[in-house]
Amino acid sequence: MWERSVAVSVVKRMVIFVAGGLTYGLLEIIWRGYSHISMFVVGGLCLVIIGSIDEGGEVPCLLWQACLGSLTITVMEFTSGVIVNLVMGLEVWDYSQLPMNVMGQICLPYSVLWLILSIPAIYYEDILRRFLFGERIPHQRLLPEFLVSENSPKKAK
Repeated sequence: MWERSVAVSVVKRMVIFVAGGLTYGLLEIIWRGYSHISMFVVGGLCLVIIGSIDEGGEVPCLLWQACLGSLTITVMEFTSGVIVNLVMGLEVWDYSQLPMNVMGQICLPYSVLWLILSIPAIYYEDILRRFLFGERIPHQRLLPEFLVSENSPKKAK
């Protein structure tokens, strides 16, 4: 029984990985006209990780998930950029002309874009799980509980 549930979990993550890789590559082609196979791997890993943020116990607020998603994509982009661009010399991208860049591999403007794109990615992964695997879509809250709860200082009389 345990082995079957592990196998099912691995298959689900592989499907999410492929969906993330294909989607990331397609978005990159739309954005800049081309992509690279390394972006398939990055996109797949990012969707698997971003999707796992709201699995399990209490679902974090959407804002927190988006921040973690942006951090995930930025770290993955930096790591893959160092390997693909700096070590292997493939020159897939270069952000050195953009403000607040780190080694030309990541930059603040794209990290902000990743923050924005993480929100549809969260819903995309949830919808994939719902329609492909029949899983329940987690209830998403936009703001942290302490900002909207009845006991918050703003609501106190």
